[in-house]
Amino acid sequence: MGPAPAGKQLRGATGGPEVMEPALEGKSKEGKKASSRKRTLAEPPEKGLLQPVKLSRAELYKEPTNEELNRLRETEILFHSSLLRLQVEELLKEVKLSEKKKDRIDAFLQEVNQRVMRVPSVPETELTDQAWLPAGVRVPLHQVPYAVKGCFRFLPPAQVVVVGSYLLGTCIRPDVNVDVALTMPREILQDKDGLNQRYFRKRALYLAHLAYHLAQDPLFGSVRFSYTNGCHLKPSLLLRPRGKDERLVTVRLHPCPPPDFFRPCRLLPTKNNVRSAWYRAQSAAGDGSPEPPTPHYNTWVLQDTALESHLQLLSTTLGSAQGLKDGVALLKVWLRQRELDKGKGGLTGFLVSMLVVFLVSTRKIHTTMSGYQVLRSVLQFLATTDLTVNGISLCLSSDPSLPALADFHQAFSVVFLDSSGRLNLCADVTACTYHQVQHEAQLSMMLLDSKADDGFQLLLMTPKPMIRAFDHILHLRPLSRLQAACHRLKLWPELQDNGGDYVSAALDPLITLLEQGLGTRLHLLAHSRPPVPEWDISQDPPKHKDSGTLTLGLLLRPEGLTSILELGPEADQPEAAEFRQFWGSRSELRRFQDGAIREAVVWEAASMSQKRLIPHQVVTHLLALHADIPETCVHYVGGPLEALIQGLKEASGTKGRMVMFQGGEPVMVPNVEAILEDFAVLGEGLVQTVEARSERWTV
Repeated sequence: MGPAPAGKQLRGATGGPEVMEPALEGKSKEGKKASSRKRTLAEPPEKGLLQPVKLSRAELYKEPTNEELNRLRETEILFHSSLLRLQVEELLKEVKLSEKKKDRIDAFLQEVNQRVMRVPSVPETELTDQAWLPAGVRVPLHQVPYAVKGCFRFLPPAQVVVVGSYLLGTCIRPDVNVDVALTMPREILQDKDGLNQRYFRKRALYLAHLAYHLAQDPLFGSVRFSYTNGCHLKPSLLLRPRGKDERLVTVRLHPCPPPDFFRPCRLLPTKNNVRSAWYRAQSAAGDGSPEPPTPHYNTWVLQDTALESHLQLLSTTLGSAQGLKDGVALLKVWLRQRELDKGKGGLTGFLVSMLVVFLVSTRKIHTTMSGYQVLRSVLQFLATTDLTVNGISLCLSSDPSLPALADFHQAFSVVFLDSSGRLNLCADVTACTYHQVQHEAQLSMMLLDSKADDGFQLLLMTPKPMIRAFDHILHLRPLSRLQAACHRLKLWPELQDNGGDYVSAALDPLITLLEQGLGTRLHLLAHSRPPVPEWDISQDPPKHKDSGTLTLGLLLRPEGLTSILELGPEADQPEAAEFRQFWGSRSELRRFQDGAIREAVVWEAASMSQKRLIPHQVVTHLLALHADIPETCVHYVGGPLEALIQGLKEASGTKGRMVMFQGGEPVMVPNVEAILEDFAVLGEGLVQTVEARSERWTV
C-alpha cells in the first residue's frame, strides 16, 4: 500500500488516531470520560508512520465505480491475479523514462541540431581523393575495393528529424538511444550512387566530416562510431553529453538520402547493384552471363529511404494507445532477457513494433488492449506463425508492378514486408533465429497459461543466455577461418551481396550443413553473434574477424541421440552417391541382418557418456570436410557434467550401500544418507560448473 493522501493523513495526526466505537448500553459517563482522557493523553505518533484514515460510513460502504469494477474484472480475466498486474505495472514504471529525464534529453537534442547545422561545407572532390579529411578522423568503412567512381562534397543536412522509439514513447531503460536521421542534400548525390557501394562511401565520408567537427565541441563528452544493427556498410555516429549526463542518453546520427531519390524498381530483391567485375577487380567478362541479384545490399539502401515513413506509420498506430506502447516495452524486455535482439540479424525492438502494427491492421490486436494483452497476443502470433514459410505484409496496394511474396521468399529466409511492398523488414533475420524466437514464444505461452506463481519472474525478470537455453554449445574461432569456408563452398555471390562480410555469407550454408548432418538428433539450432563494439573516430573500423566469436547452440532430442548408426540408402539406389559425397570417408557399405547392403556411418562410442557426445563427432567431421574448418577451430562444450555424473556413480558404488544382518545372514541394502549426500555434492558441482562456464563463455 502506498501512503495516504496528504489531506487525509493530516486529519489523523492531530491528537492520535480517532477510533469509531459503538455505544454500549449501561456505560457510565465516568467510563466515557476516562476513555476520552486516555485518548487525549496518548503519546503522539512517531514522525513518518502512516496513521489510520478516518472514513465515514458512507465512504466506507459506498458502491464501487464502473472504473473499479472494470479493473477488477480485467484483472481476473487477463492477469489471473492482482499480483501479476502489480508486477507488470511496476516493471513498466522502472523501464520508462521520467519526465525530468525527457526534458534533459530534449534540451540535448536541440543543442545537437544546432551543432550539426553549423558544420562547415567542403568543396567537391573525387570519392577516391580523401586528402581533405583531417588527420584526427578515419573513414568508418572498409573501402574494398578502393577504386570507385563518383564525386563527394559536404553540405549541411537538408533536414534533421528524430526517428525511432524515443518520439513514440516506447524507449526503455537502461540504455536510452535516440535515433536522428540526417537528410543529405540532393546536390551531393548522383543518379548512379546506388551502384557499387557509392552511396555507402558517401554516407561514411559524411559521418567522418561530422565526427571531426563535433568531437571538438565541448558539449559532447564522447563522439564515437558504431555499426547500425551490425551492418558494416552502415556506420552511425554516437554522441553523448559531457558531465553528469554522460550516461543519460546516446544520440545516433544516421545519414539518409532525400525521399524518392532512388528508383524503387532498381532496388527490388531480384536486381543487381554490385557488379562482379568491379567487386572482383577484374575486367568485364562480356560473355553475357547475368549478374547475381543483391537482395541484402538493395535492402540496406531501402532502409535509409523509409526511416520517416516508418515513423509516421508507427506514430499513427501507437500515438494515443498507451496499451500498445506498454506492450512494445514489455516485448523489448522479453527480447532483451533472451538476448534475441543482440548482434546482426536479431529481432530488434523496431521489428516487434512493426509486428504490433501488423496485428492491429489485421484486427488481432485492438488499440484499447492493455500492455499485458498485447504481449500475449504477439507471443501467441510468434508461437503459431512461421514467417519462413508464409510471409506477411503491411502493404494494402494491389499494384501489379509490386513483387510477390514468393520473390522475397527466394531471396530471404524470413519475410515481413512494410507498407510499400518493396522492403523486407526481416531481411537480416536468419531462419534459425526466427525459429529460436518461435521456440521461446511457445515456452512463454505455456508459462503464462500455467498460471505459475513465478511466471512473471521467469518471463520478464530472469536472463536466459544461450548457455541456459541449449544442451550443447560450440564456438567457431578465429572467424578468419570462415574466409576459407566461403572459398570451399563457392560463396562468391553471397560475398558480393554482403559487401565482403564472410561471416554473414557463410552462416546460412553452415547451419544448413549441420542441420542435415544432425538430422533427427536436433530439435533446434541457433546462432549468436556478439554486437561489434563501438570505436574511436581516430581508429580504423573493426574487421570482420574482430567481431568476436560465432556461437552455435544445439537443442537435442532424447530420441535417437545415442544412436551410433547413420543409415543410408541401398548401394544400388541413386541417392547412395549423394550420401557418400555428404559423409565422405566416414561412409561405408555394410551388410545388415535382413540381407540389405546399405551405405552407413558408424560413430565410435563405447559408453553412454560417449554416445551423448556423438553430435561433437558429427559437427567436427562435417565442418572439416565441407567448410575447411579444422577441429582445432571448433571449441565444443557438450559434456561438462559427465565427470560429475561419473563421480556420483563411483561414490554411490563405494558408500551407497551398507551391510545389514537379517535372520543371521548379511544383506546389502541402500545407504539412503550416503546417496542424499552424493546428490547434495552433485548439486553444488552443477552450480560451480555453470558459473565457471558462464565466466569462460563471456566474450
